[in-house]
Amino acid sequence: MCVDDSANAVVEMGVGVDQGVVSQHDDVGNDRVMEGQGVVSNSGDEMGRRGYGDEAETEEAATVQGSKEGTEELLRKVVYSEEEAYKLYCDYGHRMGFSIRKGKQSYFTGTKRIRTKDYFCSKEGMKEGEKLTDANFNDPHTRTNCKAMVRFRVNDQGEWKVIRLVSDHNHNLARPEERHLLRSARSLIAGRSSSVEAMLYGGYQAPGAPSRITLGSTDVTNNTDTSKQDSLPCYSSMARSPAIGNGDLQSLVRHLKSRANEDGMFYWDVQIDRGGRMTNFFWRDGRSRIDFDCFGDVVVFDSTYRLNKHNLICAPFVGVNHHWQSTMYGCALLADESMSSFVWLFKSFLEAMGNRHPRSIFTNQDQVMSKAIEEVFPNTCHRISRWHIQKNAASRLGALNGSKAFNKLFTKCMQGCESEAEFEEAWAEMLSEFKLGDNKWLKKLYKLKQKWSGALNKHTFDGGVEYEPQCDSLSNIFHCIADKLTSMSAIVVAVDKLTEDWREKEFDEDMRCSQKPPACIIKHSDILNHAAKVYTHRIYKLFETYFLDGCGATKFKQLHCEDDNRYQFEMTMQGRGSRVCIVHFDMSTMQLNCSCSKFETMGLLCPHALKALSIKNVCSIPETYILKRWTKGAKKWVFNPKQYESSYQECMDDEAAYCNHVMRYAYDLVTKSQGHEELRKSLWETLESGEKELEKYLENVTQYALSYAT
Repeated sequence: MCVDDSANAVVEMGVGVDQGVVSQHDDVGNDRVMEGQGVVSNSGDEMGRRGYGDEAETEEAATVQGSKEGTEELLRKVVYSEEEAYKLYCDYGHRMGFSIRKGKQSYFTGTKRIRTKDYFCSKEGMKEGEKLTDANFNDPHTRTNCKAMVRFRVNDQGEWKVIRLVSDHNHNLARPEERHLLRSARSLIAGRSSSVEAMLYGGYQAPGAPSRITLGSTDVTNNTDTSKQDSLPCYSSMARSPAIGNGDLQSLVRHLKSRANEDGMFYWDVQIDRGGRMTNFFWRDGRSRIDFDCFGDVVVFDSTYRLNKHNLICAPFVGVNHHWQSTMYGCALLADESMSSFVWLFKSFLEAMGNRHPRSIFTNQDQVMSKAIEEVFPNTCHRISRWHIQKNAASRLGALNGSKAFNKLFTKCMQGCESEAEFEEAWAEMLSEFKLGDNKWLKKLYKLKQKWSGALNKHTFDGGVEYEPQCDSLSNIFHCIADKLTSMSAIVVAVDKLTEDWREKEFDEDMRCSQKPPACIIKHSDILNHAAKVYTHRIYKLFETYFLDGCGATKFKQLHCEDDNRYQFEMTMQGRGSRVCIVHFDMSTMQLNCSCSKFETMGLLCPHALKALSIKNVCSIPETYILKRWTKGAKKWVFNPKQYESSYQECMDDEAAYCNHVMRYAYDLVTKSQGHEELRKSLWETLESGEKELEKYLENVTQYALSYAT
């Protein structure tokens, strides 16, 4: 027991320290709060003189400290559980623009029945050692000792009612367009993976959902109940398989069906071999399809993770989002690395993504896979991942891996050459200096140079997946999963959990970007301020580095051009030897072209191009060179076909295209509205209004048809 100094209340949680209390909350993972910075202080009122949880058992009105705007529903509504109370305050927080933290509770004497429960603004208290400044005060992760809170009391009938509300905050609230990013908004829809896992291992059997099964080249729909699955040929055949048990397969199928029931855009596929056995699985959820629509220009496919128990391959399809973070597009469980398995998988992936081909796909060095990619993705540039080459080099080149001189040359061959001639020169130098002319692995690697040398792929977009630290993060996606888990269904649950963790990080970055622009290192630079306004924080920092390199460390020479609107520059980066890059700039069209091809591969203007803009006093980034996938608005208006005339026309002319586009558009809106009541109501009202318009139109058409017939 301890005495809460700020409310003169007896509490069952916390430890008194000198003049104050370390405030402890029951939400997992919260930071330790500094002494004396805990619960709202109000020692002058009647409540402050009573013990925590000892409010008089009366039906008197709740005590409200601060503005009463928007509090009506919160104050009058009665709920019947801790979860409902939390959701009620979350909904209020969403309407007002702040996130929630769970707080302290008291119990009925001698029981574990909750009597009172507190919830706080997420910026309550102060983090230990953190100093408040103007720069971080309104950052969503900074505690500001905000006093806003609510206290619920539970009566003998189990009714939860608000008895105290502090409504004023000491920080800025989220704007309406930012409120879907609040952390507690996500808590209402989080936990899907854990709940599915509980159902999975608890023996829960979800209702049967139609599942697409590929049998040879024929697609069939299986609506059979799970209870009848033992009678299916594929299940009876699987029972004879020494590798995979029938029970494990049933758990996996049950899990995928459950996910399909929860998510209207969930997609899963299974391949059946000639013996009637399930051999390969692929799945992705609806959010992965949305992410692929936004960022699917580059895909990393890794088939190097094996499950020890079944010797199956766990193969994820991964990309990078607008924050340069990993994002999941789907995952597969493969029985082998045969041509037929890869062709089936890539076709399934393509179908799941609306037959949209990525611009680039990065894989490990597998000849069979390469042929499958050529067959299924003929217009996609196939690249071999740099991290995979380095991993193979460790086992193929022995002691050379410890040589700094060798690694420097080897790395230069992969990504440090500006031209094919420079690459050939560096490769020859490496073979000669380290006497590697007869090395079979390097000979084989050289034949595939078109797939891994940056100098030979200067006009192919790669989204920076080959640069540090992105390369390292993508090369270690599943080691923590594949090493620990053996059950197929447990792997799927773990992949889902990893995906949710990545999305949490994306939400955090979205929230950070919506709160304030990044700090510009040169405050009065127009072009940096423009970049800070449009790019996400992490991409801005890359742009800022390029800008500083260009304007602060680049020498130039202007070459003569006959056209007064066209300029040509020779750019030399200081400290980079004698390497020269040529920039062509047309002032009349704002067209830029640099021989380094940074924009073509990364989607950001290079230091040389930025130097050319600075020389000609151009104070903003030309619109042509702002790639939407790197902007804060990368996921806005993606599915509105009116944004693109060709898409809109296709939707109007083709019924299948129309249905597909509208479903994704609606799914995106539903996803954005999840977790907060105000947006859900707004979406319902919009749908109802649309339905009335449709019914009115159909009624008029019917009446016209009847009158015409008579």
